[in-house]
Amino acid sequence: MFISDFNFDLPDELIAQEPLATRSHSRLLVSTGENDIFSDRQFSDILDLLSEDDLLVFNDTRVVKARLRGTKDTGGEVEVMIDQILTPVRFKCLIRASRRPKVGQEIKISEEVTFTVITFDDGVFEMNSTMDIYECLNRYGDTPLPPYIRRQPVDTDADRYQTIYAKNPGAVAAPTAGLHFDGDIFEKIKQKNIKIAYLTLHVGVGTFKPVTVENVLDHAMHFERYYFPRATADLISKTKARGRRVCAVGTTSLRVLESIYSEDEVRIGDGSTSLFITPGFSFSVVDCLITNFHLPKSTLFMLVSAFMGTDKMKRAYQHAIEQKYRFFSYGDAMFLAK
Repeated sequence: MFISDFNFDLPDELIAQEPLATRSHSRLLVSTGENDIFSDRQFSDILDLLSEDDLLVFNDTRVVKARLRGTKDTGGEVEVMIDQILTPVRFKCLIRASRRPKVGQEIKISEEVTFTVITFDDGVFEMNSTMDIYECLNRYGDTPLPPYIRRQPVDTDADRYQTIYAKNPGAVAAPTAGLHFDGDIFEKIKQKNIKIAYLTLHVGVGTFKPVTVENVLDHAMHFERYYFPRATADLISKTKARGRRVCAVGTTSLRVLESIYSEDEVRIGDGSTSLFITPGFSFSVVDCLITNFHLPKSTLFMLVSAFMGTDKMKRAYQHAIEQKYRFFSYGDAMFLAK
């Protein structure tokens, strides 16, 4: 399985740099397992594709203001990107600097806050903070926009790079499929008696880690922390018993569901997953998927290729490019049904 199998050419002008004024005004490309026809819809049509008693599973993680600027004790400027918060004062992060900080070195974020490097391993720093890290991020952090959004964050990003149902802080990237849902759509979901469930997966910076090996199966997938409630497990069981569909809102929700149900016993509560889904994977839970468009050669494009078939996804993406869909985090969406 070669990395070149998952490549495609994407014009730069199709990478969305700004969100639309209204969340649900994005476009929706529909692809099902029934045929090779791609349908161009509006995201507000999503209810037409779901039936009564289908179950939508959302990731309710909340993006923290994970990007910080600081100064090394040698005077050099650095940028700190929080990855995982381990305790209120201990965390893992990436650091951008002219010279890599050494173990024991201090980074001053403000007069009140100093970080100290504890360990460095495989490009990731572990650090201590003199202030509760959540408080520090609220005071001094910026919205961690993805690297392909080539501008500095503005005040409106704090709201728009966040789902309207975000609840549990800890992510450094948004579960972007959920960005298209607004209050009107949730009201219509309720009226149609479509069921809703939540889980939490804290998206880490590893989601942007490129695949650099030629053989895809040699790629080391990153770990991400999740919480899976018993109430969600119960709703999934009821949905399957009724013969209805489980629809994952985003690849993050799908990865948690397929990680949990790959075991003989459903694991309730806290956990972590490094599940790497590639073509040939056998899906146990998810029947349909709402997702944004993903980067070439990315693990997420491999996931949707596993879900629908690589050839079909490459044709779908080519259709999206020809029809000038908007790509990536602030871009348009897809509805995929096996």
